Amino acid sequence: MLRSFSGMMLLVVSQLSFAADIQKDTLYPKVQFDTSMGKIVMELDRTRAPITVDNFLTYVVKGEYDNTVFHRIIPEFVVQGGGLDPDLNEKPEMKTIVNESGNGLSNTFGTIAMARESEPHTATRQFYFNVAENTRLDPSSRRWGYAVFGEVIEGEAVLQAMSVVPTEVNKKLGWPDVPVTTIILKQAKLLPRK
Repeated sequence: MLRSFSGMMLLVVSQLSFAADIQKDTLYPKVQFDTSMGKIVMELDRTRAPITVDNFLTYVVKGEYDNTVFHRIIPEFVVQGGGLDPDLNEKPEMKTIVNESGNGLSNTFGTIAMARESEPHTATRQFYFNVAENTRLDPSSRRWGYAVFGEVIEGEAVLQAMSVVPTEVNKKLGWPDVPVTTIILKQAKLLPRK
């Protein structure tokens, strides 16, 4: 009985400490990506996209984005990553999240948004950076959009450099727009509160 109670308390404490890890009380948390091409820092907007930010930060603090690749790059459109390892194997996903597009944030240059399938509520772990004014990805009265949840505040030059790397159709995946030279997201880290 005592062992069971101790185990339960440990579980509660670990859940509470995990909740603190994603800075639930910070409205605009900052995340740094250390990539093979340089650093990118983004500020997330929990006031407009709380579900998306919490989901993204959960992957960050668990180290799930570490040693992943940017697998889709389309110049003047997007730089996408977060879902594949360097051997282009898919990484495990948590459950899908509710689409928070229509939150007032737009797919403009330098913003980060959730990638998804054609169905609106299918985002899990993959994200993309807008490297153009992609307002056509915003919602309209007839369709869901793609949920923006933050913006780049440092490292725009790194993002620009990524957006023009040569790409090809990857034979393993059969996907177009895969960088010829692998761009690795070495580490994603939640920055301390200031």
